Amino acid sequence: MTDTAIPTRTAPRINLRDAGTFFGLVLIFAVFAVLNPVFLTAPNLINILQQSSINACIALGMTFVIISGGIDLSVGPTAAVSAIVGATLMIAGVPITLAVAGAIATGMACGLFNGALVAIAGLQPFIVTLGALSLYRALALIFTGGNPIFGIPPEFRSAINGLVLGVPVPVIIVAIIAAILWVVLNRSPLGEYILAVGGNPEAARIAGVPVARTKIIVYVLSGGLAAVAALILTGRLGAADPTMGNLWELDAIAAAAIGGASLMGGKGSVVGTLMGAVILGGLRNGLTLMNVQAFYQLLATGIIILVAMLIDRATRGRA
Repeated sequence: MTDTAIPTRTAPRINLRDAGTFFGLVLIFAVFAVLNPVFLTAPNLINILQQSSINACIALGMTFVIISGGIDLSVGPTAAVSAIVGATLMIAGVPITLAVAGAIATGMACGLFNGALVAIAGLQPFIVTLGALSLYRALALIFTGGNPIFGIPPEFRSAINGLVLGVPVPVIIVAIIAAILWVVLNRSPLGEYILAVGGNPEAARIAGVPVARTKIIVYVLSGGLAAVAALILTGRLGAADPTMGNLWELDAIAAAAIGGASLMGGKGSVVGTLMGAVILGGLRNGLTLMNVQAFYQLLATGIIILVAMLIDRATRGRA
C-alpha cells in the first residue's frame, strides 16, 4: 500500500469553483448592463458568444492538457498550420469534408509530435511547446511566403457563418464539443486517467494508469481543437493567414484558469472553462462598447487572471 493518493471523481455534488466562476460571470455582465444598455441586447449577447467560441474551443483542449499536468504554448501556430493545410486543399478542389478532415488531422499530428516529446522523450511541456510554437509558425510562414491564402469556397464560408435556430454555427460546434468532452472527463475511464496523471503521475503509474498514452492523447486533443478553431476563423475571414493564432495560447490558458483549472494539474472543469471564455469575451465586448482603449482591456484581463490564480491557491490550501 502507498499513502500517496491520486485524484479521482467523487459522487456528483455542487462544484463550488464553478459556482464562483458563474457568480463572476453574472457580476461582470450585470456591471456592463448598467453601464451600457446595449450590452444585454440579444444581438450583442449572440455576438459575445460567437466571439468567445474560438477561444472556448482552444481553451477546452488546453484545459485537458493543464489537468494532465502539462501546458501547450503551440496552439496558435498549430491553428495557423492547420488553416493553411485546409485552405490549400480547398482551393485545390478537394471536397470540403476531406479538406476539413485534413486540417484537423494536421492539428492532431502537431499535438502528437508535442505529446510524444513530452511523454516518451521525457522533455518538459513548457520547453517542448515553446519550441513547437516557433517551429509551426515558421512552417506556416515558409509555406505561404508570409501571405494569406484566399479563395475559400463560398459554401464553406456560408456553413461557418450560418445560423441554426438563430444561434451561430460556431457556437453550436463548440457546444457539441464541450458536451462530448464533459462526458469524457466526468463519465469515462480516460477522464479518470487524466485526473490521476495530473494529480500524481508516479502514483498513477503504480496504479496501472497508462501515463504516457494519456499525455499523448491530451496533446492530440489540444492540436485537433486548435485546428477546429482555425477552421472557424478561416470561414469567418474567408482566408487562411499564416500569422493566425497570435497569443491564442494566453487567452486559452486564461479561460481555463478563470474556469478553475489548476496549473499544478489534477483539477479543471469543462463548464468552468466555457464560462471563463465567455467572461473574457464579455469583458472585452463591454469595454469596447465603452470605448476603452485596448491596453486597458489587457490590464483588466490580467487582473482577472491573477485573482483567479489567488482563488485557486486559497481553495487548494483549504483542501
